Amino acid sequence: MIAPAESNPLFQPGQLVRHRRYGYRGVIVELDLHCRASDNWYENNQTQPAKNQPWYHVLVDGSNISTYAAQTSLEADTSVDQIDHPLVCVFFSDFTGKAYLRNDRPWT
Repeated sequence: MIAPAESNPLFQPGQLVRHRRYGYRGVIVELDLHCRASDNWYENNQTQPAKNQPWYHVLVDGSNISTYAAQTSLEADTSVDQIDHPLVCVFFSDFTGKAYLRNDRPWT
């Protein structure tokens, strides 16, 4: 059984973020209060950040890739540049100049 998350989510859907280690920019689509990936996926993850923290589904800028990143791996991105990803228009209705407005389409 997983204990309650150690911290509250620092980021929300629509927020622009940057990965601390890999440097990519992205936009958060969805969050989980703890890692919900399979044990096999987690064990094959190169960095293995703590499972007991918020994890985020992120659309990666300039690609068609989405990632699943731990809160400690992300930081707020202060850029006002929009994200170039084919699924942005699927999950977001508008860009405010600082963040995207999440629509009600489910991630899964």
